Amino acid sequence: MTNIEQKRVEQPSETDQKQTEKPLSSASTQTAGNQADSNQPTGNSAPAEKGNLSPAQPVASQWQPPKRKWFVTVILVLILMLGILMILRAWKLPPFRSAMVSTDNAYVRGQTTIISPQVTGYVTKVYVQDFDDVKAGQPLIQIDDRIYKQKVAAAEAGIGLQDSSLANYEQNRRSKEATLAARAADIANAQAQLEKAQADMARVNILVADGSLSLRERDQTRAALKQAQTGVTQAKAQYRIAQEDLKSTQVNKSGLKANVDNAHAQLGLAQIDLSNTVVRAPENGRLSEIAVKNGQLVNAGTQLMFLVPSRKWVVANFKEAQTANIRVGQPAWFTVDALNGAKISGTVEKISPAAGSEFSAIKPDTTTGNFVKVPQRIAVRIRIDNRNELFERLRPGMSVVVNIDTARVRT
Repeated sequence: MTNIEQKRVEQPSETDQKQTEKPLSSASTQTAGNQADSNQPTGNSAPAEKGNLSPAQPVASQWQPPKRKWFVTVILVLILMLGILMILRAWKLPPFRSAMVSTDNAYVRGQTTIISPQVTGYVTKVYVQDFDDVKAGQPLIQIDDRIYKQKVAAAEAGIGLQDSSLANYEQNRRSKEATLAARAADIANAQAQLEKAQADMARVNILVADGSLSLRERDQTRAALKQAQTGVTQAKAQYRIAQEDLKSTQVNKSGLKANVDNAHAQLGLAQIDLSNTVVRAPENGRLSEIAVKNGQLVNAGTQLMFLVPSRKWVVANFKEAQTANIRVGQPAWFTVDALNGAKISGTVEKISPAAGSEFSAIKPDTTTGNFVKVPQRIAVRIRIDNRNELFERLRPGMSVVVNIDTARVRT
């Protein structure tokens, strides 16, 4: 290598000198400049000093790239803020607190009716099949009715017997009344005889006084007077006896009428049992599976099938902290899992008067042992507003997700 090429390699360019001086501050740059002016070598002294360095060793420079700590700090701050926002949103805290309250602890409900017979007997006919749609009053099951028809006939015969007893009473009563009237006539006759005897006695006394009649005739007349008096007393006694007989007969009338009424009641019960041999649908709806067969002996109260009526609603069990602003009349909507998340609107109809734990058969005892607070659930009944095809596809027991807008109330 020639001397000229060696100088070109060792000679630092003006650009390298400027880059070396750039990161210094203004004050340091001025001081360093003054020192450089006083100590700057003349001629080719600098290249001479650097001539000792080999071409493979670069010249040490004082400039370094700026540190990027501010970028890392910004990233960390953004991550922290994002985490805080996610926590606030997850816990529904401000500014993410919404007027909408939601729960997935909700189900479609309906007044499911248990179909059971009211009489005991053998099933002779099953008129329906599984999942049939039925109308109110439609026959479902026929139970053997021969025994119950005989009971109706026996009750009708009992009514005839009691009616005849009542008729006999009426005849006896009329006879007693006639006897009483006869006894009253006897009293009148005896009274007339007494008056005649008294008149005869008065005349006899006058005749005896003037000597026209003997004492014997007076005694006979006096005896006739006493006999007439006795006849009146006897007639009155017979009248009282007839009165008591009539009263006793009238007392029997109440018992006989009660027997007649009881016979009619027995006939009514027998007719009810006979009509209950045909089990009918109490209302419109759809049947469940039929759990009875022909020839099966069923007792009163045996569960035969279920009837699901068309009336349906939703019961949502909200946490107690969610019910602070829930009111009757607020709009609601729910999605149905079984209908691919179909959205159906509704209205808050009723709110349970107590938490669900208060209606449980075994209530938890929180007075002993360690206490663990468990959020309670309050049931909210939601009326389904739109009765369309989706409403018809709803089934009691389906799971739904309910949302209630607590910010407004429907009028």
